[in-house]
Amino acid sequence: MRRRAFIAGAAALCSVPLVSSAVPFVPPLPDFDGPGLDARARRSGRRFGCAIKSSQLARDPAFTAAVLREAGTIVQEYELKRHVTQPRPGKYDFSGNDKLVNFAQEHGLAVRGHTLVWYAMNPAWLQAALPKAAPRVKEGLLTGYVETAMRRYAGRIGEWDVVNEPVEPKEGRADGLRAKNIWEQAFGEEYIDLAFHTARTADPRAKLFLTDFGLEHDSRRCAARRTAILKLLERALSRRVPIDALGIQGHLKPFREPFDERVFANFLDEVRGMGLGIAITEMDIADRGGPQAVEPRDAQVAAVGKAFLDVALDNPVTSSVLTWGLSDRYSWLSTYPEYRWPDGKPSRGLPLDSDLHRKRLWAAMAAAFDAAPARRASIESQGVPA
Repeated sequence: MRRRAFIAGAAALCSVPLVSSAVPFVPPLPDFDGPGLDARARRSGRRFGCAIKSSQLARDPAFTAAVLREAGTIVQEYELKRHVTQPRPGKYDFSGNDKLVNFAQEHGLAVRGHTLVWYAMNPAWLQAALPKAAPRVKEGLLTGYVETAMRRYAGRIGEWDVVNEPVEPKEGRADGLRAKNIWEQAFGEEYIDLAFHTARTADPRAKLFLTDFGLEHDSRRCAARRTAILKLLERALSRRVPIDALGIQGHLKPFREPFDERVFANFLDEVRGMGLGIAITEMDIADRGGPQAVEPRDAQVAAVGKAFLDVALDNPVTSSVLTWGLSDRYSWLSTYPEYRWPDGKPSRGLPLDSDLHRKRLWAAMAAAFDAAPARRASIESQGVPA
């Protein structure tokens, strides 16, 4: 395993649960004029991107410029979620995502599709109709939407989060699947098969992802989620479900749960051993619980981000890293009660601060990309979609 290290000096300033290695990593100050994160990621055959909203592009030219400087891929923060795109039966509204896709094509960016089949963010009419529908109608409520969305963007969206967040061990099922899930309640686990087979037919060239959160930390919670995901993938692949890759969201919580490099690396190796690709699809770092002072908190956040990415990028099938947002100016962490700072100050869990300046987390990510081993030969030798 390539050398990875944490900032031991900053870790001593508070009780953040970090695993130290022999050589401490001190996050440098960022290079304010150097190449962006995507340019650095491409050197090893990978991509960097971020989640955005069309409204941000419309009203914030400085933020738009930052996206173009840093990112090579964009993903919709909410404008492809079904409560937005199908507010009424048979009525579709893809206008927000159309703006994002048009922006991407204008500027030569790639686009991911997030998300097709999810237990959350479904329109009220669908949640009411699904339990009462006849079998063929019920199936059409899933497959019809997948077909409509994917065919609309065939050739323009190259990756899709087909099934999002299918496991939740704390809900009590022996197999760890999410019990409070309208799709599992309607079809059983086979809703995953139905979604992926439909997606493969709708756009055979697209790369198809199953994605989930809580797979990163060395904690009982994450260990149970890793076990559930691995067993689910084994079952699905044994049924020849056409899953191309696992999307690891990467919502890190370093001041609540420890991160251990070896634990995470072993998990990624198991995924790779199944013949699947890997991407980090929603990375951010919750900094609540860290030091009140910005400098030591930024240093610890950067150290955890570097350690996490070093492990992820050490694995040759990891193809991309996307952050859930780019700037602290627009971070969901600052709006969610569990993660926002009580004094109203923004969370600092993204590469750029609220003024769109690169900060230590950006520098740590840049360093991880700069040190990442090349992946193309390894990917092609395994036949994993690049």
